[in-house]
Amino acid sequence: MSRYLGASREVLVAVDLPPGPAWVDVLWDLWTEGVSFLPLDRRLTDRERRVVVELARPACIITEDDEVLFADPSPIDPERAAIVMGTSGTAGAPKLVELSRAAVSAAVGLSFGALGESVGQVALDPSEPWASCLTPAHVGGLLVLLRRLIFASPVTVLEGFDAATLIEQAPAGAHVALVPAMLRRLVEVDADLSALGVLLVGGGAVDPELGAGAARLGGRVVTTYGLTETCGGIAYDGRLFEDTQARVAEGQIELHGPTLMGGYRHDPAATAAAFTLDGWLRTGDAGVIGDDGLVTVHGRMDELIRTGAETVWPQEVERVLRDHPKVVDVAVTGRPDPEWGQRVVAFVVAAREDDPPTLEELRAHVSERIARFKAPKHLVLVEGLPRTASGKLRRGALPG
Repeated sequence: MSRYLGASREVLVAVDLPPGPAWVDVLWDLWTEGVSFLPLDRRLTDRERRVVVELARPACIITEDDEVLFADPSPIDPERAAIVMGTSGTAGAPKLVELSRAAVSAAVGLSFGALGESVGQVALDPSEPWASCLTPAHVGGLLVLLRRLIFASPVTVLEGFDAATLIEQAPAGAHVALVPAMLRRLVEVDADLSALGVLLVGGGAVDPELGAGAARLGGRVVTTYGLTETCGGIAYDGRLFEDTQARVAEGQIELHGPTLMGGYRHDPAATAAAFTLDGWLRTGDAGVIGDDGLVTVHGRMDELIRTGAETVWPQEVERVLRDHPKVVDVAVTGRPDPEWGQRVVAFVVAAREDDPPTLEELRAHVSERIARFKAPKHLVLVEGLPRTASGKLRRGALPG
């Protein structure tokens, strides 16, 4: 019998705790007891969290001080859905990804060999230390804690991310999972990244400039590609995990392997749409697979801009625009154009309000580095950009 009221192998338990060491004991209890759990994201608003809970229908919520019981929980298969992870991607509508014990264990286990291949051709030993600074409601953050639960890896759990705190409190040589915004902050403060182990960066592309800045500070950056639906990263520096396959169908990356989700909780239509008839996961990402087997991601299929007869990927233009000294942040998207079908529009956060960049300056900057047809034809100055709780750009929420 579980120590938590209402918890059993037949129902789901939600965990609502602030980031920090308390997560380790709670997840250890639930994992070893075979109780399925859903980490709730404390960064969401109360309304957003209620939507997730109503969709999940757990038996109880474990909080800092108590357990909140519900009268009508929905049953769950603890093997098919050992962990349920909320994801809204960049569209805002929540989905609940069901991850099996086998898939989660495979994701963590295979990552040791994949990381070793990226940094030294020798598999990382599970006994090497890790530091946790991502929320457990993010699949990358949860996987760090699961290294401790499944493989007894030593994990130092921090109460959120702070560049100075990470450097000060992480054990020497500790590996760290980050998102690009965190890596950027470490580079901005000239952190001594040589004190850390591998910097496993997922959740978005790493600009070449950012990667070079991290290397200058002694950082060993490994980029990861994956989805919540794949138990996080399944390709490190473009190399797929063992036993994982990728293919491209009509420009879209499709994946097959031991880490794929079972489906979306209480959403059979979305589950059916996510998989092909032969069981491959449709990622929604556009990309290519090289002759060497490396996976290159161009961006989301629905973010592609078609202007005239040309194809423009927003991420490529954004990387160039971020190099402009008057730009502190930028998002690029397509907007309807009567002549070209779509025109490239740049939403820019200026480095200085009293000296914002002009469209002509940005077009000249882009045209010197990539094809001129990719340069923005319209500029919108904004105070900030809409992002998810994990820092991903919500391109669909940009002003019309």
